Amino acid sequence: MQIQPRSPEPFIYRGEKTGILLLHGFTGSPSEMRPMGEYLHSKGYTVYAPLLAGHGTTPEEMRNTTWRDWWKSVLDTYHKMKQEGIKEIVVVGLSMGGALSLYLATEEEVKGVVSLCAPIWVRDRRAPYVDFFQFFFPPYLPREKKERDPFMEANLASYDRTPLRSIGNLNRLIRQVKRRLPKVTVPTLIIQARNDQTVDPKSAPYILEKISSSVKELSWYEKSSHIITLDKERKKVFAEVEAFIERL
Repeated sequence: MQIQPRSPEPFIYRGEKTGILLLHGFTGSPSEMRPMGEYLHSKGYTVYAPLLAGHGTTPEEMRNTTWRDWWKSVLDTYHKMKQEGIKEIVVVGLSMGGALSLYLATEEEVKGVVSLCAPIWVRDRRAPYVDFFQFFFPPYLPREKKERDPFMEANLASYDRTPLRSIGNLNRLIRQVKRRLPKVTVPTLIIQARNDQTVDPKSAPYILEKISSSVKELSWYEKSSHIITLDKERKKVFAEVEAFIERL
């Protein structure tokens, strides 16, 4: 597959089939969803991938947004799709985007949900206490540098530091989603990387147990890390998501 230049811009691919709403993760951008979007578009789907408020610009701008601003970005795009005549929408989200996808399913009519490495718990044990820490520490947490696969590196457009205030807002979003899980009744596919270094993998079976959908599946990926849409098993992920959508 040709490597895409990194770009934080939103994208739309128009097709003939069901509309797919792709949601990126915390401090990320639509670039991490672009390979999946291209794959689904090649199968005939219409794909929308918005840039969530405060993302794709600067950490300073993100610091001035809240989870409700991120949610509004999702809602605005959903309504835009509806206004453009897209009757059936499947929402697919990575990490925080997965949490927002589940939230959307409790608020609006969607055909189905795919959550990819969605958080209920995160690995960093400091995260729940960030609202306290932010009064005693610098406002930004430097991002840990990691060696990544060249494909993943070329398709990422994320921040090099994370506002502590934004981590607090992520915690608030997760709490909202956790309370609302029983209200999710549409078909749901939960995909979780076994080697997720950001989200605690036990989040996935918790989501599976708590949602009320009669059609729900949990699929584990043994060789992938958190950004599963760009990792070594990405083609398998794309095919499984497509197959799930086709069954709908």
